Amino acid sequence: MKKSMVSALTTAIVVGAASTAFAANNPFTDVPADHWAYDAVSQLTADGVIEGYGDDTFKGNRNITRYEMAQMVAKAMAKNTSGADKALIDKLAAEFSAELNNLGVRVSNLERNADKVQWHGMMRYDYGSVRYDKHPLQNNEKTKNNENTVTLRLEPTAEVNDHWKVKGRLDSYLEMSKDAPTYGCNGNVVLKRLWAEGKYGNTMVRFGKMPVTIDMDIMFDTQFSGAQVQFGNKLKTTINAGRFNLASGNQYYAYGRRQAADAGDSDDAASYQAIGFTGWLGKLNAGLGYHHLSSNDFHYMLGYDKNGKEDQMNTLTAKGTYHFDKNIALQGNYGQNFSADAYNKSGSIVLGYKEFENFDTTNAGQWGMALAYRHVGQNVGPTPTYTLDAGTKGWEISCLANIMPHTYIWLKGVTGKTLIGNHDYKELFGRIEWQF
Repeated sequence: MKKSMVSALTTAIVVGAASTAFAANNPFTDVPADHWAYDAVSQLTADGVIEGYGDDTFKGNRNITRYEMAQMVAKAMAKNTSGADKALIDKLAAEFSAELNNLGVRVSNLERNADKVQWHGMMRYDYGSVRYDKHPLQNNEKTKNNENTVTLRLEPTAEVNDHWKVKGRLDSYLEMSKDAPTYGCNGNVVLKRLWAEGKYGNTMVRFGKMPVTIDMDIMFDTQFSGAQVQFGNKLKTTINAGRFNLASGNQYYAYGRRQAADAGDSDDAASYQAIGFTGWLGKLNAGLGYHHLSSNDFHYMLGYDKNGKEDQMNTLTAKGTYHFDKNIALQGNYGQNFSADAYNKSGSIVLGYKEFENFDTTNAGQWGMALAYRHVGQNVGPTPTYTLDAGTKGWEISCLANIMPHTYIWLKGVTGKTLIGNHDYKELFGRIEWQF
């Protein structure tokens, strides 16, 4: 790490503030009295934190080495500081611990690890209204379901060593119209994900409960328990093996689980294996995936198996996103479950403006939009990303906008038909998310 001496002062000014309120005389000829750093340079010189050069110059615009910065930190550590000043110095000591040890300055294990746990998260409000002219799972009755949900998500990352980290995700949900918890969390914060992650060159190894990663949009926008290996550079290969909880699946999977439970044959934790490949070919970002699951619950899913004996899912998926330029892209997805007898295909085509990789939530004023046609067979993807319900097909229009830094809104409207019976289906969806 290199930075200029002047910018380094922004981390060292705290020492001057801790020692005295008045600046001393400036000994350097190249720091004029009207320079923004004049007082800090004078004070830090008087405190012995910086020394300059033998020709009475400071040379504030040149780059400094990590060793030179460590010398400044060592002198700052020798001062009697407390509160926020000490916290800043401890963080600097953790960053420059190796250089400080070479200087003979001992940094405790606590100081070295002070900044190795980071927390990120978000709070979001979701509104959804789903309307069926004839609902295939509710005696073909006309239904309308509205939800007002608040979600709190916390995502810690802890550095173990140079190669390994531990990551997690904690969620809590509240149904506002009922002023009550939802999604089975019972009002508590639920540990959704927890895994150890090791990186060695172009290879990533993960153990625990982690994102599926392969086909997140059309198949598995959720997590599984087990192990994952990713390797490769231009062509990346991902291999998953473990268990997948079908309780997180769509309403048709929920129906199959209930029927299996009634028959005393429930097996919600499916055995799971998958392999996926992703890579770039010019402006095309393409992917291919294969998923295999095994569970008794598949026997009972609507339209899954005529004979009620199939306990496998074997799904092949393909995805491609062609980038016309940095903002406009066309994306296509296809998936087929070769073990299911019906409703075994899913596909979508999406034309988007900043709806893919290039939407940035950091700054206010960003926006994007997309037009999509989707066909979502209920026996293909257990947990697709789309708000469009499984077992439906139709058109979707959406827009994203950053109304403030780290705050965006997302609006969607869907009109379509059910795959069973070809009846009308409509959906409205809105979200506002605050990220921290």
